[in-house]
Amino acid sequence: MPLDTVEVEEWISIRGVPVPRDVKFRQLIVTGPLCSGKSVLVARLGGWPEEGYLDLASPNWWRNRILTFRPREVHLGIPFVGHTVSRAVFDEELREAPGAVDLDRVRIPPPKRGFFTLDWRTRFVFDFQLPPLEVVYELARARARRGTHPRDAGLTLAQIKFQIDAYETVALHLHRQGMRVYVRDRSERAPRRIVDRQTG
Repeated sequence: MPLDTVEVEEWISIRGVPVPRDVKFRQLIVTGPLCSGKSVLVARLGGWPEEGYLDLASPNWWRNRILTFRPREVHLGIPFVGHTVSRAVFDEELREAPGAVDLDRVRIPPPKRGFFTLDWRTRFVFDFQLPPLEVVYELARARARRGTHPRDAGLTLAQIKFQIDAYETVALHLHRQGMRVYVRDRSERAPRRIVDRQTG
């Protein structure tokens, strides 16, 4: 399910990284499947060095303390059909029984309700790292040969496609729900915005 995207029209450079002009440094949440370039991008930005885990099905995930420090790399906990709890796309349970993303269980922050309430839907900007399938596969094979990332060992093209598809599904859903979402096919390239007939 490749997303339909176009490069953002106006962007600025933050520490050599192209970022949409209207995005602030501390809004950024960097996410994506394994071997997609998350750590590289966060390091270039000078963001928080530790990975976080964000369960999108948990109540009030937008208040999670791991989001205090940004830019931040996070692995998403995604609800899948057939799984009672959210899973990271690399969990062993998904290798054995992959399923479709259960979008009905993804929680969305409430809209702003008055002058003194936070606008959670614009507080964060999700920067999804979604390189082409073949690029991710080659990176996974290279990391597996080096032995630096045990999760990469034995990853197949089908498993990587499943991971990318899941993240694309989540990115499009968050976009449709009014969250701020951008996509990159390489960490060094300019961000792209989703073009969606449903939302315009």
